[in-house]
Amino acid sequence: MNKPRKVPMRKCVATGEMRPKKELVRIVRSKEGDVSVDLTGKKSGRGAYLSLDREAVLLAKKKNILSNQLEVTVDDSVYEELLELIDKEQRQSK
Repeated sequence: MNKPRKVPMRKCVATGEMRPKKELVRIVRSKEGDVSVDLTGKKSGRGAYLSLDREAVLLAKKKNILSNQLEVTVDDSVYEELLELIDKEQRQSK
């Protein structure tokens, strides 16, 4: 009998909840200080996980959570990209 596979869990930096890695999106800061949305979850650099949830993204933006986690100023365009990603996900799941 197959052992159930272990689901990798990550903590959302905005809400503090532990969720399966697949439900989160990784934001990464490269050595050069560039911040980008890492859809593969494999880019090198300092990463922070955020729930694919509008409220979580807006909370992170309001409280500057990503900037604090990644120790770099996070541009508004990163948040815009995340919100677009969430909208796209929600349209696909309907």
